[in-house]
Amino acid sequence: MSLTGMVALVTGGAQGIGRAVVHALMQKAAKVAVLDLNPSCGEACKAELDAEFGEGNCIFIPCDVSNGDALKDAFQKTVDTFGRLDIVVNNAGINNEKDWEKTIEVNLASVIRGTYLALEHMSREHGKDGGIIINVSSMAAFFHSPHQPVYTATKYGVTGFTRAMADASSESNYGVRINVVCPAFVNTPLLRSVEHEDNMGKFVKFKDDFKSRMAKFGILEPSLIAKGIMQLITDTNLHGAVMKITSSKGIHFHTYEPLSA
Repeated sequence: MSLTGMVALVTGGAQGIGRAVVHALMQKAAKVAVLDLNPSCGEACKAELDAEFGEGNCIFIPCDVSNGDALKDAFQKTVDTFGRLDIVVNNAGINNEKDWEKTIEVNLASVIRGTYLALEHMSREHGKDGGIIINVSSMAAFFHSPHQPVYTATKYGVTGFTRAMADASSESNYGVRINVVCPAFVNTPLLRSVEHEDNMGKFVKFKDDFKSRMAKFGILEPSLIAKGIMQLITDTNLHGAVMKITSSKGIHFHTYEPLSA
């Protein structure tokens, strides 16, 4: 599947996994809107992308994804700038057990909101041409952790929501493929947040156990996650797919038992 001329929006796109995805998309000649909370990081990212791919192929939009109005405006600005929207990667996420309401807002509510906004701009039910949505979950959706109970809950939610929305898309002929990716530990700033009481609250006492898990299971590079996400985007047979990425097995897929009466 060629991405030439397609328009993508990536939340949390200026660093970590999002940054790697943005670069991979632009390598395939897509135009990209980079959304990120950090303005200095975002501007630096855009400057680097402009230097590599030429100006006019990406925009940076400062955005707190937990602010519904700001996220809606960012989607509209993307369409106003590039004329269409074809791909949305709901990637932004935080790890904050102390401010757990914020974690739910960013990790789960913004993914739901981002999915619905994407459908408004891409779904056939709104007279559009269809598209692709990728939601970023975590292996925490399969292996819960006492260190991150709320983070775990949000990632379970993202995976379940994505699977249900994929079925809704099929049943209602939205013309939108919807998939989810579940990486294990990834070398991003989020991973280092377990060191800080401001992030972990009372669960900071588990930080040494958490770090021993990282040592045991390994740490992935964002480029591998981007490779998996690009597979979910470009393989037209993938819809409702739950992709796992781990150090031991690399990129692979989760299969569920069929429902029985």
